[in-house]
Parts: sequence; structure tokens; C-alpha cells
Amino acid sequence: MKNLMDWVQKALGLSPEVQVKMFASLIIGLILWILYSLVVKIVSRKTENVRTRYSWRKTSGYMLIVLGIFFVGRVWFSGFQSIATYLGLLSAGIAIALKDVVSNFAGWLFIISRRPFSVGDRIQIGNHAGDVIDTRVFQFTLLEIGNWVNADQSTGRIIHIPNGMVLNEALANYSKGFQYIWNEIPVLITFESNWKKAKKILQKIADKDAEQLSKAAEKRVKEASKKFMILYSKLTPIVYTSVQDSGVLLTIRYLCEPQRRRDSEQVIWEDILKEFTRNYDIDFAYPTQRFYSNKLEGENFVKGPLPDKVKIKRN
Repeated sequence: MKNLMDWVQKALGLSPEVQVKMFASLIIGLILWILYSLVVKIVSRKTENVRTRYSWRKTSGYMLIVLGIFFVGRVWFSGFQSIATYLGLLSAGIAIALKDVVSNFAGWLFIISRRPFSVGDRIQIGNHAGDVIDTRVFQFTLLEIGNWVNADQSTGRIIHIPNGMVLNEALANYSKGFQYIWNEIPVLITFESNWKKAKKILQKIADKDAEQLSKAAEKRVKEASKKFMILYSKLTPIVYTSVQDSGVLLTIRYLCEPQRRRDSEQVIWEDILKEFTRNYDIDFAYPTQRFYSNKLEGENFVKGPLPDKVKIKRN
């Protein structure tokens, strides 16, 4: 062993003391890596839950990294007696040289302490929106939604975002607190349609397809109100009436889960199309040009014989 250390000293210029410290550091790293592998293996055998596996893997990894820094620091710094002293010296140097790295690390500390989002949550930060699929010390990862794809569905792209953005950008979480989002479906029908009948049909469809979520949402609101100022007096689906240039606008407003927005719209629209097909006094409105005959439709503008006037009416 002494001969090997002498050879290394001559070849690389490393003193025996440095060689011992390097060997001890490698042993520490190997032991911690074995511990990490055992923990991951045991958890994988005990549970099939993906979220539980992920949490154990990430938590144990962070804990072993901290232990590694502590023990390796004790090996290399003879005067190192506490983790606070070592981290203080380390952070002072890093803060000067690596501003962005420090910002990202501070963002990570904010994420794990305040938990503005967790893995599996759907969030939007800055111009990026998606489902959180991973969090690390310097960045977190989103599975992107939206962009060129409609109805908040996945684009398939993975976006890596620096943790420091959570300290500088507004962050919206679709999944925290209330855990539901309001969605609206506008249905435009002609002025000649029986809008009262159409409104009853839409209300019936909304109740059938979305009312079951309202009961679950009531419980969520009660839980969320303990932490956030969330107050909703009405959680059941509702249909609002308004008038547009081309007809009567009936807007369905209902609760849905963030990841099922498009699916819920599809179910409701299919029911609307089926019901409107059965009712001939209800028609969808769209930009059209209509020729209106004053004589045929019986509007008198002057007394006496009806003039052959024709005027154009736009919907």
C-alpha cells in the first residue's frame, strides 16, 4: 500500500495525506450510493404507487447528499466541527461567483418549504404551462400543455425551468386549494329559435354531465377555505343568457378537473348536437346574409298597396 502511495505521489504529485482523504471520500460516496439504492429498491417492492416511489427517491437522495457534504467536509477540513461553519464558507464563495445558481437553489428551498406546487400539479409560470413531472435542486420540469394545441392538452414537449423563476414570476396552480377550474361553453342560436327551450335543454345537459363534480367541489371548498380565502356561493352548473350580433348566446358554466377540460367539453357538445337535432325550432347561429321581402313577410311601411320593396337584413 505504501509503495502504491509513493508511486501516486511521484506520478501525480499528490501527498499521502491528500490520497487518504480522496480514498475516504470515495468510500463515503460508495456507502451513501449503496444506501440510496437499497432505499429505492425496498420502496419499489413495497408499493406500486408512482407518486410514493418518486417522493421516497427524491427525499432520500437529498438527505444522502446533505450527509455526503457533511462527512466529506469533515474529511477535508480538519477544523470543520459543524455543518453550519462549512455551509457558511461554501455559500459565501458561491454567492459571489454564481448568482444564478444561488437564485435557483433559493427557489428550490422555497419550493420544498412553501410547496407552491407538487409533482403532478398543473401550473402556469410566465408563458409556460404544463404538468409538473420532476423537481430538482436547480430546475423543475413541465410536460407542456396548450401552445399550438387547444383545450389545455399536452403538446408532448418537456420544458426545464430554472427554480429561480418561482421567485420572480407569477405562478398559477390549477390543482392546489380548490382543485377544480371553471369552464365555459358558448352556444350561439338564432333569434328565431326558441331560446327558452334551448336554455332548459342546455341546463339539463350541464346538470347531467357536470353536477356530480359540484358535490365533490363543496368538500374541497370547505377544506381550502381553512387555508385560502375561497368563497363560492354557487357551485352547480348554470346557463347564462346574452345577446350577440348574430343571435342569442347561451353560455354553459360548469366545474371540471383541470386535466379533463377537453373530455368534458366533448361529452357536453355531443349531447347538445343530439338534442338540437331533435328540436327543429332551435338552430345554431352563424354569420349569414338574408334577403327579406317586405311584401311576402307582411310588414307595411305605408298605407295603400304594398310596394315591391326588398331590404337586406343581416344576422
